[in-house]
Amino acid sequence: MTGLIKQSFSLTGHRTSVALEPEFWAVLEHLAQTRGVVLSKLVTEVDEARGAERPLASALRIFALEHK
Repeated sequence: MTGLIKQSFSLTGHRTSVALEPEFWAVLEHLAQTRGVVLSKLVTEVDEARGAERPLASALRIFALEHK
């Protein structure tokens, strides 16, 4: 694996950045494409569904693993 890649998103009216391994970003991009949405929409959906105790980066990794 290589280093983390940071991407910024606007979630519920505020900007946030998420750093993930490139392999996770690739899976998330693929999942967004297969659902017909942009990556930011997919990230928003995961953000809205996660519990407050789970960091967004962790929620995205788990989502990618569960839906790959």
